[in-house]
Amino acid sequence: MNENKKNLIKIDKWVFSPKYPLIIAELGTSHNGSIEKAKEMVDAAVEAGAGCIKVQMVIANEILAPNTGEVPLPGGKIKLYDRFKALELKQNFYEEIKEYTESKKILFLCTPFGLKSAKNLKKLEPKVVKIASPELNFTSLLEEIAGWEVPILLSSGVSRLSDIETAVSILKPAPQLCLLHCITSYPAPETEYNLSVLPNLAAIFGVPVGVSDHSSDPELVPALAIAMGASVIEKHFCLSRSDPGLDDPIALPPDEFYKMTRAIYRAADATTNEIIAYYGLERGKELVQQILGSGVKTLAPSEMSNYNLTNRSIHALRDIKKGETLKKGDYACLRTEKILRPGLEPRWEKEIEGRTARNSIPSGEGIRFEDI
Repeated sequence: MNENKKNLIKIDKWVFSPKYPLIIAELGTSHNGSIEKAKEMVDAAVEAGAGCIKVQMVIANEILAPNTGEVPLPGGKIKLYDRFKALELKQNFYEEIKEYTESKKILFLCTPFGLKSAKNLKKLEPKVVKIASPELNFTSLLEEIAGWEVPILLSSGVSRLSDIETAVSILKPAPQLCLLHCITSYPAPETEYNLSVLPNLAAIFGVPVGVSDHSSDPELVPALAIAMGASVIEKHFCLSRSDPGLDDPIALPPDEFYKMTRAIYRAADATTNEIIAYYGLERGKELVQQILGSGVKTLAPSEMSNYNLTNRSIHALRDIKKGETLKKGDYACLRTEKILRPGLEPRWEKEIEGRTARNSIPSGEGIRFEDI
């Protein structure tokens, strides 16, 4: 397909440009551990116009505490820790899906969620790596990946401008960094995307920008993002929304993903004003202006309640008694979610070793300043 030729130009030269947008099909964990289904998804995504396939390298203990409880997801509430445990896969799965993806002449992309998965991913010698929104504040993970000398895609959902500034400063050693605007809500309302923020983020941080899109419409956010300067569009992909994957209910099946790629390439060949005018006529000027927004980077209304909960903070890995001295292995940077309390930001991780517990800290709970 001609679209894939455009993607190959970008992959080979690493020139991020709205004229040659990289389209990422986020498979996530929708393969449910089946290499056969993963390959089927790769084939379908390539046929639908994807220039990059993304998967996630899941190790449950790197993401959540075992007693996190139920987490609301698009398919309903589930015990996410247990689901993540079931999705832990051996290294050869990722080796095989990377080899298969690259045999299709498109880019393989994977998201690690902690230092162990990062080191496993590094063994695969990836050409690029993606850091997910909840890990934007995971200092030790950012420091690890910054030293890989590969381009990095950084997703910026559920974050404030100051959070992004800190992350970008850590990742600057990378040969290239692309910031993906995102809303951490499933599905995310199109009208909250505030796509006018894209050129502002590009100017503030001096990096190319893109969008990791969790909205339902296959065209509006992706095409208007290109109009505002996006060089990368990421969208969840599924074979069917009725499949049992965690993100399948909000993902695009092949026909809708193809519709999205068509819209993206039309937008890439048009001017900003032409794209805005086209969708103004097709969908209404008021809707388009709502999607474009104010251009000021703030937390979107639908993700505000996730701030400090979806992001990483320091949690106890065992019951810590009052008066005990904290040592490595007693705590980790995890996502809090809805039941447990958040702790200190990950930047304090290196500072709490050797401190004495002022209070008893139950396993799984966040470690706060007042606790040490």
